[in-house]
Amino acid sequence: MRGSEYSVLLRRVRAADLLDRRVGYYGWKSALTAVAFVGGWVAFFVIGDSWWTLPVAAFLAAVFSQIAFLGHDAGHKQIFAGRRANYLYGLIAGNLAIGLSIGWWTSNHNRHHAHPNTEGMDPDAMGVLAFHADRARAGKGWRRFIFRYQAWLFFPLLLLEGGSLHWKSIVAVFRWPIPNRVWEGALLAAHFIGLLSAAFLVLSPGKALVFIAVQQGLFGLYMGSTFAPNHKGMEVLPDGDNTDFLRRQVLTSRNVRGSFLIDTAMGGLNYQIEHHLFPSMPRANLRLAQPMVAQFCAEIDVPYCETSLFESYRQAMAALNEVGRQTVR
Repeated sequence: MRGSEYSVLLRRVRAADLLDRRVGYYGWKSALTAVAFVGGWVAFFVIGDSWWTLPVAAFLAAVFSQIAFLGHDAGHKQIFAGRRANYLYGLIAGNLAIGLSIGWWTSNHNRHHAHPNTEGMDPDAMGVLAFHADRARAGKGWRRFIFRYQAWLFFPLLLLEGGSLHWKSIVAVFRWPIPNRVWEGALLAAHFIGLLSAAFLVLSPGKALVFIAVQQGLFGLYMGSTFAPNHKGMEVLPDGDNTDFLRRQVLTSRNVRGSFLIDTAMGGLNYQIEHHLFPSMPRANLRLAQPMVAQFCAEIDVPYCETSLFESYRQAMAALNEVGRQTVR
C-alpha cells in the first residue's frame, strides 16, 4: 500500500501539469539576475579604490546566491527538458559566474536527496555539525568542541561556507570522477582569475582583501541561512533505514511558509518538502504543489511540517543545541 501512495500523489501532480517546464519563467529570472550581476560589477569599477565598494560586496554576495539557486535548479533539470542544456547552464552559472563546480555539486547533492538526514549516507549530515546524539558523543578534540557549541557557532561558521564550497569544487576537479573535468577546471580558473584580478587591479591590497572577505563571507552566510531551516531538527534516520520514499522525504524536511519575498530570498527552497518529493519540478510550481501535497499527507496521516521563517530557525537551533548537549553526557 505504501509503495503506491507516492504514485497516487505523482499522478495528481502530473494531472495539474506541475512537472511541465517553465522556460519562460527561467528566462526572465535569468535575465534579471544577469543584469544584477553585471550592474554590481559595473558599480564596483565606477566607485573604484574606495571603502564604498563594501556595500557592493554585500550586494554581489546576494546576487551570487541567486545565481547559485539557478544553478541548483539546473542541476535538478528543472529548467530545460534535456540533460545537456541544463548542464551547460550549470557550468555558466556555477563554475564561471560564482566559482562552484556543477559536476561536484550535482553528485554531492543527489546523495543528499536520496538519503536526507540519514546517518552515514547524507553528506549534509556528515559535515562539521552533528544532527544526532551518537555523532555528538563520538566527537573528539576540536570537533567535539564544535559539536558542543554548534548552535552558537552555526551562523559564524557560515561565514566560511563560501570558501569551503570553492575548496570542495577545486578538490573535486582534481580528484572526483566528474565529467568534463577540463571544462569544469577551466571555467573555475576563469572565475577565480577574474575575481582576484578585478579586486586587486581596482583596489589597494588591503581593501581588496577586505572586499573579497566580505563578499565571500556574506555569500556563505546567505547560502547557509537558506539551507538551515530545511532539515535541521527534523527526523534523523539510521543507516540502512528502509522508510518508503514519500515518508523519508516528508518526515526529514521542513517547509517555511511562503510569500513573494520569502520565495525570492530563499530561491524556492522554503518549499523543501515539495522539492524533495519532486526534485525536477520547476521552482515556480512548488508553491502550487504545496496545498496538494499538504492535503495528501493529511489523507494518509503523515506529519507535514510548515512554519514561519523565524520559528524554523528557532526549531533548528534548538535541535542543534540539544544534540550539542549530549557531548557532556
